[in-house]
Amino acid sequence: MKSKINWILKNLHLIVSLSIVFPTAIIYGSPSILPEHLDIQVNTIDLSNMLKAIMCLYLGISLVWIMGIWKTEYWKFATKLNILFMISLAIGRTLSMLIDGLPTAGYIFGIIAEFTLGFYSIYQLKKYSRYE
Repeated sequence: MKSKINWILKNLHLIVSLSIVFPTAIIYGSPSILPEHLDIQVNTIDLSNMLKAIMCLYLGISLVWIMGIWKTEYWKFATKLNILFMISLAIGRTLSMLIDGLPTAGYIFGIIAEFTLGFYSIYQLKKYSRYE
């Protein structure tokens, strides 16, 4: 039981990130359901193309996180990717908020979650790298 709890705690940042990013990818890539969740109307093929590319990027990154959760030899790489992904998104959203103004509540939640997961992943990397 203790080893299962330790496994969950070690992978918590990846599990939480995966549980948020995977559904977000599906929403971004589905123009028919996107307006139900975000204030975005997909009116051009170019926008649809861009959103599907973002969907596949998110799904690819999710795959790396899955590999990091299930295969310990990928854990460190998956964690570093999580740090880069989350903090980059959070910085981009911060920049947009400063330049463009406040977005909808979903994106405000996003910036908080991304900074939190990014910094928590740094903590996880430092904590679990000591044991290697």
